[in-house]
Amino acid sequence: MSEKRILKTPLDPEEVKNLAIGDIVYITGHVFTARDQAHMMLLKNGIPEDILTKNMPVYHCGPIAKKNGKGWEITSAGPTTSMRMETLEPDFLRFSGAKAIIGKGGMGPRTLEALKENGAVYLSITGGVGATAMKQLGPAKNVHFIDELGPVEAVWEFDAVELGPLVVTMDSKGNSLHSQVFEKTAENLKQFL
Repeated sequence: MSEKRILKTPLDPEEVKNLAIGDIVYITGHVFTARDQAHMMLLKNGIPEDILTKNMPVYHCGPIAKKNGKGWEITSAGPTTSMRMETLEPDFLRFSGAKAIIGKGGMGPRTLEALKENGAVYLSITGGVGATAMKQLGPAKNVHFIDELGPVEAVWEFDAVELGPLVVTMDSKGNSLHSQVFEKTAENLKQFL
């Protein structure tokens, strides 16, 4: 059995470029969340200096958080369907310098092209793993735009410990496991019909 492949942040651009579809990895270190509202806000207003994005993974996640005496407690941190960010992601990757997207369901051709241009990858995490992901992310280090966007759409920062398993389903060479599965399914459907 092969050794667990752990990527540490900040992500090494060369290591990311060498990832291929089908590789299984885990992330340890800084992870920030951003859904569609956060993407739009950061693209419009700029990224504050205290949010680390360059060479980091962005997690398409809207954590379930409740306020307690010390701040916020994350009770679940499952992935959001990434296709919601398809129109925003190419600009966001260029602007933020993020080197990995963590999400579910994959993304489309615009993001695939942006992954090539920016030497980044898409990492699929299984839907329904909110409780497990919450434990791997650990307590929130920081939260931004909570008043403007609310807890689900806010930008959260975590120090993850072996977040995963994550499957590389879109790589920086223009390969997409999602496209391959779609094409194969279409072929099979033609034969069936």
